[in-house]
Amino acid sequence: MMIITAMTLMMPLLVVSAFNTSPPQSSSSVAKRVKSVNYFISRECNYKCKFCFHTQKNTNKLGIGNAKLGLQLLQHSGTEKINFAGGEPFLNPQVLGELCQFAHSECGMAVSIISNGSLIKSEWMDRYGQYVDILGVSVDSFDPATNALIGRGTGDTTKNQHVSRVLKVRELCAQHGILFKMNTVVCSLNHHEDMNEYVTTLDPYRWKAFQCLILQGENAGGVNDLNDARELQVTREEFDAFIQRHSDQSALIPEPNTVMQNSYLLLDEELRFLDCSENGKIPSQSILEVGVERALSQAGFDDDMFQKRGGIFEWTRDRAGSNDSSILK
Repeated sequence: MMIITAMTLMMPLLVVSAFNTSPPQSSSSVAKRVKSVNYFISRECNYKCKFCFHTQKNTNKLGIGNAKLGLQLLQHSGTEKINFAGGEPFLNPQVLGELCQFAHSECGMAVSIISNGSLIKSEWMDRYGQYVDILGVSVDSFDPATNALIGRGTGDTTKNQHVSRVLKVRELCAQHGILFKMNTVVCSLNHHEDMNEYVTTLDPYRWKAFQCLILQGENAGGVNDLNDARELQVTREEFDAFIQRHSDQSALIPEPNTVMQNSYLLLDEELRFLDCSENGKIPSQSILEVGVERALSQAGFDDDMFQKRGGIFEWTRDRAGSNDSSILK
């Protein structure tokens, strides 16, 4: 039994060795394109956001060994930053924590997470926060009624705790020296809102504002779509008005549909790149099956737009500094 257990623990490393019997084949152009990768570890989610374009169509997720192998393949191809997302990644806290630790300690990557903020515990931060550079939280409104309408948290406006949870996560980030980020989807329910007071209080390192995006097969109201977000769309003029209202916020990074749609390198729960260029999500072959370079050729990724939108930035926190929130510029 002891021999079997030891061999089981060694399997991921053996697979890596078998896959990489020679130096990595990725060219410099591949390394440039995979610098920053977003990995949806699972589609599972505890919220029901009406505009979500990565819906809970399944509950699949890789075993920890294969997930780590995927991170190693990305590392060997040139990935410098990994962003763990979902679904809600904190529904799988141990897997998420182990992947953060592995990506940071074994792969030398900067590590970020995007979460809805509802399941982040101080105990998790105490154990795994040291491996995280950036923690982003989805913040679409500071009005409980609007959050309830969107689907962030309970639909009961008297019990919607999303804002208080965001404030708690911000404090945890300050305590652990983690860079705090905000993501906002600008839609028909919130485009009129003035968030300046709260944003100034939260003082995020980065604040992404996305124009509500429709993707076939996810949120376009089709037969196989779990969401219909068409009524939540805003015009470019409405989106620009929201951006103008918050233009004094130095951390604000606006991303209309034309910028966002193809400028993110996305890996799904099977480690397949997702091609969104045709207004849907077409998966590539898995990097576990064909390697990063071949899968990347099927990704529909717009590297030029990635560069133009500022996809490369200072994504590593100052671990030599204090844990005081003053380091979160």
